Amino acid sequence: MVSSPHEALHQICQKDTEGMIRSFRRLFHVPFPEPRSISVVYTDLTEIAPVERRVDSLLRVDTEEGAFLLVLESQGEKDDRKRGSWPYYLAYLHEKYRVEPVLIVMTQNRSTAKWAAQPIRFGLPDWASLVVRPLVLGPDNVPVIADEAEVARDVTLAVFSAIAHGKGRDAAAILEPLAAVLRTVNPDTAAVFAELVESGLVDAQAKKMWKELMMPVNYFFKNPVAVKLREEGRVEERIASVLRTLDRRHIDVPDEVRRRVRACTDPDILQIWVDRAYDVTDAAELFED
Repeated sequence: MVSSPHEALHQICQKDTEGMIRSFRRLFHVPFPEPRSISVVYTDLTEIAPVERRVDSLLRVDTEEGAFLLVLESQGEKDDRKRGSWPYYLAYLHEKYRVEPVLIVMTQNRSTAKWAAQPIRFGLPDWASLVVRPLVLGPDNVPVIADEAEVARDVTLAVFSAIAHGKGRDAAAILEPLAAVLRTVNPDTAAVFAELVESGLVDAQAKKMWKELMMPVNYFFKNPVAVKLREEGRVEERIASVLRTLDRRHIDVPDEVRRRVRACTDPDILQIWVDRAYDVTDAAELFED
């Protein structure tokens, strides 16, 4: 279960990556290609050196124009160590996956957003050897969405809006139309978004208001039967992702490999196999220790 604003921001992107990309096109004016397939990638970037490096979320998006890695970082406050970590993340991921990485930083704080948007330059003053330019999502470039019809057109963007702007006297105008729309969509999706907004709100009064607005949906989210169904759905999605990736890479998949993948019920193991499916040259390599 999501338990902090930090988790809420990047979990939104995992739940509805296509909606997130639509939002990014609108907010950043970035001509991102239309996705064909999307998968969550294991996020540990640690090497043998005794320093742990882990991005918040890592999504692989395959398009007609090639594959991209969306490197999603939630940033609560300024942290100058990130100006060394972020270039490392991008270089490491490009070397490991041979896929173009895109750094996206998300924050609820205006000053943090301004800090994060500054290009990171390594090299000579007039000749940088490396330049990193994060795309930053924050209060200044997320619109205030307080109209029910507009919420219905882009629920993901409305969730970003609620987290970025849902505080103080304006909270009700933003939260009420979002709650009204979430009551009309798929209950499982609504439950996840409801929990994400509750976790992402930093204003205590706004959080209390949101709990009252979404009480029926939150009950469904915490219901043991619903939790079990979501876990089963996650397993099925990862099984399909493993086999689909191998098929698209024209890797021969023997029947015994398909049976072993389909028999697995551990989502963590399946996620490892999802990641390996992009690199293996033989389907049996999925299972190597």
